[in-house]
Parts: sequence; structure tokens; C-alpha cells
Amino acid sequence: MLYGAQPARRRDAQRNRTAILQAACEVMCSPRPVVGMPEIARRAGIGQATLYRHFPDRAALASAVIGYLIEGLERCVAAGRGQPATFGFALQAILRVQVTMRPLVQLTRRLDAATRLRFQRRVTAVLAEPLRRAQEAGWVRTDLVPGDLMLLFGMVEGVVESTADPDEAVALAGRSIDLALDGVFRPVSTSSEAGPLIGKL
Repeated sequence: MLYGAQPARRRDAQRNRTAILQAACEVMCSPRPVVGMPEIARRAGIGQATLYRHFPDRAALASAVIGYLIEGLERCVAAGRGQPATFGFALQAILRVQVTMRPLVQLTRRLDAATRLRFQRRVTAVLAEPLRRAQEAGWVRTDLVPGDLMLLFGMVEGVVESTADPDEAVALAGRSIDLALDGVFRPVSTSSEAGPLIGKL
């Protein structure tokens, strides 16, 4: 009985952790600048004590959520490996998170510089191979390097922060994304594969 208890506790702990991260993602899809830990615990179906046992503060939770989202991005990229359109899908997913998950963005700013740099490098590494594939297919300008994407993220963030009106921020961010991507992607209307890509962007 004793030997079976530990694996069961580990499984329970993993389920609770996953439930917390999923609930946090839901709560953080909000224009509100602050995320409520009690609300996350409620949505995850656990007590606050359990939440704080996994994540003692908002910074720890933010780091875990970012890692969770990047893991999802890595799985999507792996599933679409070799397909030129994967880069467009991945880039759009990141920009969508940046615009819609404002509490997470605010918490990310409070992380130490080394942690933020680590996440930036991880995102850059995820996008590197899909970017190369898209460039080889002629869909993306050839002088673009993965590090340039941080400039794009910074520009979109600047637009979002330019207004206090959440609805206006989303509209302006959407427009800025459209304009920025026009500078990233080449016209591919003559390509037989253009339809699926353009339809998703």
C-alpha cells in the first residue's frame, strides 16, 4: 500500500498542475492587467493551498504558463514539420497570445532579465526551422532571421500599450500585425499552396 501511494500522489500532483495551468490560461485571456489566484484555483477545481503549493507566487505561475504555452507551440511545430505554412501558423499563435493574454504579458515583464531571455531564446529556437522551410518555399523574405521576430513582437506590444481602451488596443494590434506580416511574407498567389497559407493568416 505504501509503495502504491507515492505514484498515485505524483499522478494527482501532475493532474493538479495541469489543471492549474489550463485554468490560468483561461483566466489570463482577459484585458484585465491583474490575474486573480483565487479564480484560478476555483476554475482548476482545487483549494488555494494546493495552488500555492505548486506555485508560491504569480511569478512562478507566469513562468510555468509561458513554458506550458511554448510546449504546446513545440508540439504544433513538430506536427507540421516540413510544411512551409507551419511558420505562419506558429507566428500567428504567438502574436495572438501576446494580444489576448494581457495579464500574462504584465507578469512576464516582472520576471528577471535572465528568465525572460531564456524564454525568448526558446521561442526563437522553435521558430528557426519553420522559418527556414518557409524561406525555402519562397513564402518569406530571405533576409529575415529568427532574432528579427523579437522586433516584431516588440512593435505589436508597443501598439497594444498605446491605448488604455482594451477593445481599441485589440483592433490596433490586429491592424499592426497585418501590416507587419505584409513585410514578412512574400506574395504567393501564383503558388499552388498559397490558398491554405493565406486563408490562415
